[in-house]
Amino acid sequence: MSDVQVPPMPELPNAQARQWAMLCHYAAFFWLLAPMIGNVIGPLIVWQLKKDLDPFVDAQGKEALNFQITYSAAMMVCGLLAWLLIGFPLMLLVGITALVLTVIAGIKANEGQAYRYPFSWRLIK
Repeated sequence: MSDVQVPPMPELPNAQARQWAMLCHYAAFFWLLAPMIGNVIGPLIVWQLKKDLDPFVDAQGKEALNFQITYSAAMMVCGLLAWLLIGFPLMLLVGITALVLTVIAGIKANEGQAYRYPFSWRLIK
């Protein structure tokens, strides 16, 4: 027999923490009710209300908020580029990418896996 020890599996966050972490990501769909600001306000509200519940919720809330701020900045740049007509296809590309990444993040958070968005500024630490 070998003396190699297997490290213990990290404990998953509890179901309530996983659910709130998922909602931090999915709160970005609040932009459907409040265009231009809802995608930032939704995650901000959920994160502020539930960040003390569990470190997992705090981390995923920050991640969701950082990504939505990055997404908003990218859409503003696309809006400026719309004057050159290149902004319209870029808006579509950025929007679809944000939608897909937000759905993936919510699914991963619900599974108890910490998700890090690519292409995201980490403004809130």
